[in-house]
Amino acid sequence: MHTSKILGTGHFVPDQVYTNQYMTTLFETSDQWITERTGIKERRIADPEKSEFPSTMAAQAAKMAIKNAGIDKNEIEMILFSSTMSDYNFPNSATLLQDLLEIENKCACIDLNAACTGWLYSLVMANSLIETGVYKNVLVIGSETTSSYNNWKDRSKSVLFGDGCGAIVLSRSDNSESKIHKSILSSDSSKKDDLIKRTGMARSPFFVDFESPDIVEMNGQVVFKSAVKTMAAQCATILDQTNVTKEEVDLFIPHQANMRIIEAVANRFDFPKEKVFINVQKYANTSSASIPLALSEAVEAGRLKRGNKLLLTAFGSGLTSGTVLLTY
Repeated sequence: MHTSKILGTGHFVPDQVYTNQYMTTLFETSDQWITERTGIKERRIADPEKSEFPSTMAAQAAKMAIKNAGIDKNEIEMILFSSTMSDYNFPNSATLLQDLLEIENKCACIDLNAACTGWLYSLVMANSLIETGVYKNVLVIGSETTSSYNNWKDRSKSVLFGDGCGAIVLSRSDNSESKIHKSILSSDSSKKDDLIKRTGMARSPFFVDFESPDIVEMNGQVVFKSAVKTMAAQCATILDQTNVTKEEVDLFIPHQANMRIIEAVANRFDFPKEKVFINVQKYANTSSASIPLALSEAVEAGRLKRGNKLLLTAFGSGLTSGTVLLTY
């Protein structure tokens, strides 16, 4: 069995910023109301006029990750692309990204949708393919334009989401201390209707009514309680299974859903707040892009260094969840 290593990281966010103050021009709200309930101060919003879509944002983040990895783009043997809404129904965004990067080796291209947990699902799959010797270098993308299905007249949900992208190059790294130690992936489909977008696909294929309040339906109380309970429990389980203590974890990056969930998970898990990486105040919930985006920023800021133990956890529609412990 081989081991895998995060060889390079990258991220991209649109220039367009919707501050809380701007949100007050869309509906009745205030910066104080949003901040107290979410911890979010602003969110980045993709601009279609600048051709900012999941694949094009991913191209920027991927170029950064490939450069930081120090490999040639044609050494990428697979692209795993996580997104809740791809550029098109088909072809997939991974294929579009291959073209944008001008990769000529005809590498495998797959899109994956597990909502906010999608990037962790992709990471675990990429690791398995590397461990078993199928591939040596996998580009793992989380890229989201939640604004493309956001109802900007719905105060309760539109303040929560933003756009952005994070990317890593995961590579074979035999005889290295860098490795993925353990992962947990799960889904509780009994609560599938508590966070759901029904319009625009096979069951409602011909229209998306942007005036409709059911573009994204969310039972906030159920999602909040399930997210906190599940992520905290998985973190405790994975540390127990690997005999790693909380003190040995150098950095904790939870899904950046909102500040209340992040703080509640850390408190329930009894994890030191100074070791929790948080950027939700700048970007809001970028769905499956949130962890790779935060990971790239943590590396860039010097918060994460080689040999550090990193704990990642996420939760999303489905209700999907996942936790990964690795040595960076």
